[in-house]
Amino acid sequence: MPIEQAIRDLALDYSTRLLAAIDQRTSDMLADDVSHYLIYRVLGISHIEGQQIDLYQNKGRFLYKYAGSFLEQATKKCFEYAFPESGSIRIPNTRGQRPKTFEIDCLVGNDALEIKWKDATTDGDHITKEHTRIQVIADAGYIPIRVMFYYPNRQQAMRIQQTLETLYQGIGGHYHYGEGAWAYVLEKAGVDLKAILERIANERVPQQASI
Repeated sequence: MPIEQAIRDLALDYSTRLLAAIDQRTSDMLADDVSHYLIYRVLGISHIEGQQIDLYQNKGRFLYKYAGSFLEQATKKCFEYAFPESGSIRIPNTRGQRPKTFEIDCLVGNDALEIKWKDATTDGDHITKEHTRIQVIADAGYIPIRVMFYYPNRQQAMRIQQTLETLYQGIGGHYHYGEGAWAYVLEKAGVDLKAILERIANERVPQQASI
């Protein structure tokens, strides 16, 4: 199956499941206890606006989850298309007892890819955990490579990513983000993933001018 068709099928599957999840949650919320809207009103938020905020907060959680999972799976498909022997594996933790294993999202030869659509974490513990993970990957004889498509906007989250980039480079790995991530997929797998996604997006929801 051509890679573009495989990604189109994946997009349709994720879209269908996302809309079904949103519809179910919207229906469930009709029976929710909304007595907490009293506090919303104390803070100047009307009942109707409170409903809209709660609804979109729930929709946002689903959207973020499905968007991230879709892009990560689509990226894996690109590498699996170019390198049929590639795929996810788990390796034992040689640097501690917890967790017992670490997952490599996609192992391509000796390249151990960590695929992220975006990472907005501001948790300092994230650095320690990621440092341990890439050390374990290096112990196993692999090259840790982070591929992250969307860089965070907030300063604290950006600082976390800058530290992670330094950690990757210090252990002999690589860190690709933003346009560099798209370029890495194109160069390594020979698939212009961004162009494929832009075609699908424009067919489903045409680009609108910014306000």
